[in-house]
Amino acid sequence: MMADYLLFASERYALPILQPLAQALQAAGHGVHAWFVDGAAGAALPPPVRMIGLREAVALRPRAVFSAANWVPTFVTGAKVQLFHGFNVEKRSDQRGHFRVRGLFDLYCTQGPATTAPFQALAAQAGHFAVVETGWPKLDPLFRDDGGAAAHMRAPAGTRPVVMFASTFTERLSAAPHLLDVIAAEVARGDRYWLLTLHPKCPPELFQRYRSLVGPNATFFETEQLVTAQRAADVLLADTTSVVSEFVVQRKPVVTFRNRAPKPHMLDFDDPSLLPAMLERAFAPTLELQQALTAYADAIHPYRDGRSSERVLAATEALLGGELGRLRRKPLSTWLRRLQIRQQLGYWGP
Repeated sequence: MMADYLLFASERYALPILQPLAQALQAAGHGVHAWFVDGAAGAALPPPVRMIGLREAVALRPRAVFSAANWVPTFVTGAKVQLFHGFNVEKRSDQRGHFRVRGLFDLYCTQGPATTAPFQALAAQAGHFAVVETGWPKLDPLFRDDGGAAAHMRAPAGTRPVVMFASTFTERLSAAPHLLDVIAAEVARGDRYWLLTLHPKCPPELFQRYRSLVGPNATFFETEQLVTAQRAADVLLADTTSVVSEFVVQRKPVVTFRNRAPKPHMLDFDDPSLLPAMLERAFAPTLELQQALTAYADAIHPYRDGRSSERVLAATEALLGGELGRLRRKPLSTWLRRLQIRQQLGYWGP
């Protein structure tokens, strides 16, 4: 049965999460519509996804709303499905971070065992949402034919190894300001090729300085090309960004600068001058490091078939079909957040 579905985003980094899901919906013959607000306003997914606004989203009466934000407009009809905008990288406490339940969603589609068990425990306690482990749609392209996109991005490197650099926007955690000079020196040396990017919320002047490194030994890419770059790179240099976890799913080495919660699968350091030595270690990983990478990848995202989007759709249908059990009513304590969402979006209708 054909139905209409709504994709919701409030930041540009949600686009690579929603695009594989849009393709799965289209392949199943459904109507796919997207409503982007705030930081994602003005962005678009490729046709035949139809970009719509607030009034159209309400009138659409979608069968489900898939959100890659930590909130969702509750006044739009349909099941509210949380897809997550990143992995749990422990930037904040569980109560304020990844495992915070805001009372807005009916279904949480978790990425792997490391997040499934905690959310199942929360669901058992709250009773107003269901949890299904599906894997993360954003990573589907990591394990599917990309039409040569990664090879094309890597082509300027020739036979050189490729390093990708990504950084969070959180000022106290960002490596970008601290590593600029040493990265510039590595780029100038030219024995490796660099793929550079920054979180869209990083300061414009930081973007300008990293873009100035572009040349025969480096390129700068945008958020929408993140998955392609992850496929193209051999090693990642980052900080406490969730890109670290995305990259590790491929079982490739990561070097982290002052990670908030360093773990055995990371090569963490705190002195910028140590970067060359850390990269050398990453390009010659020990057996112990390789085993740690595999163990962590299996815990956070064991799926390597590129079909997490299809599992999200199946879980949503199971929810709508009553197969996941009867959910309690959302708690009255969410009324203030619902009111704030209406105020934020300027909607006071039914």
